[in-house]
Amino acid sequence: MTTSPTVAAVIVTYNRADKLARVLDALAAQTRPADRIYVVDNASTDGTAALMDSRKSDTVRHLRLAKNVGGAGGFNAGVKAAFADGFDQIWISDDDAYPEPDALELLIGGLARFQAETGHAPSFACSAVRWTDGSWCEMNTPATVWDWPRFYSDDMRYFLVRSCSFVSVLVPRWAIRAHGFPIRDYFIWYDDAEYTQRLAKSYPGIFVPDSLVIHDVAQNHGVNYGMITDDTLWKFRYGARNETSFRRREQGLAGVAAFVYMVRGQMRDARLPQRLRRPIYRAIWEGLRFAPEIEMPRNDTKPS
Repeated sequence: MTTSPTVAAVIVTYNRADKLARVLDALAAQTRPADRIYVVDNASTDGTAALMDSRKSDTVRHLRLAKNVGGAGGFNAGVKAAFADGFDQIWISDDDAYPEPDALELLIGGLARFQAETGHAPSFACSAVRWTDGSWCEMNTPATVWDWPRFYSDDMRYFLVRSCSFVSVLVPRWAIRAHGFPIRDYFIWYDDAEYTQRLAKSYPGIFVPDSLVIHDVAQNHGVNYGMITDDTLWKFRYGARNETSFRRREQGLAGVAAFVYMVRGQMRDARLPQRLRRPIYRAIWEGLRFAPEIEMPRNDTKPS
């Protein structure tokens, strides 16, 4: 007899109480609800604490951190908490992403069905992410492997992917046991791409296009280093440092050189001023020496 896996949802939030309330409503409306929801609060200063006081239950846990450790630190803390509590699968998402009612059910079913029919165990399953107007959300497009349609059919609509964002991705326990937790020291940006590529070393993930999530971001565009502004420079600096660190670890100096070539071209084509370009080059230099720890589970004994 096959038993249903236990599933925990991990949501990281910072000063978005209104959007977080909508996320919690969407989680409560799932056709297959998560068995527990961990809301990791990065020391919010708005009404998040009051909201969570009103929503706390045996199912909803408020993990308030002492300081803002960024999205990466928050996902690290939430995944570790859910793993320590013994859940079979962990559903990771953002505080401004609203899943359709069957989003989780389709991800759970996707992992099980793909393995049953192909004999391969996907390292994660991710949703299709749309913007508020219904168009594809550019920043949340998964990266496919070279043979991405290998198992696709009208009856089994799954594509093989090597990475995805942290907007609705379901990760099985075995993959965390094998590859560890998200890197907390990244703070923000590229933590999701690094983590899912690390998981995919065992086997690619699957993209489940019928599992839908709405991402409530201000603008619908991807990450391009030609889009840097004074207001967004700090995020791009983290992104440049983190991706350089990843490429140095996984691809060597050749991978770093390819990344520098891409970033330089995007900034040049956009005619960014030197005052915006120089901090990015400094961040890349820092990334060459940045080798954050990959934390592995110390004890995989599931609570009884």
